[in-house]
Amino acid sequence: MKDKIKSAARLGKTIAYLKGRGKKVVFTNGCFDIIHKGHIKLLEKAGSLGDILIVAINSDNSVKKIKGIKRPINSARDRALVLSAIDVVDYVTTFSEPDPARIISKLKPDILVKGGDWKKHEVIGGDVVESCGGKVVTVRLEKGYSTTRLINAIRKQSR
Repeated sequence: MKDKIKSAARLGKTIAYLKGRGKKVVFTNGCFDIIHKGHIKLLEKAGSLGDILIVAINSDNSVKKIKGIKRPINSARDRALVLSAIDVVDYVTTFSEPDPARIISKLKPDILVKGGDWKKHEVIGGDVVESCGGKVVTVRLEKGYSTTRLINAIRKQSR
């Protein structure tokens, strides 16, 4: 599993090699703080769109800036390890910026996948992917599944 977890620099070389051999690279990103059914469905769909699936996760500091001081629940190291154990995921990397624009520009995936809560024209990095001949795909979200909802339910039950 640890072979699936790579720095962005190392992953860039790996992806360039794979793309040079005709592999279609799919990329998605997010916090992936507590993995749930919605995440699995998104990853399965993303994985079905190409040959290689990269999942980029926000660093702990990046998650705090986006989700607030009480997040993440799980560290980036733990989140990466859990994601790397999922069969459909080929590589996991971490980025420290609030959004994945830099890493998408570096890796230039063929397909960029986000949840259906994003409009295609709003997907960060979509312009880069499309300018390289790739496409942006949004995947319908599983109704009722979100990490925030899970955290709130746990907090409510523990009162």
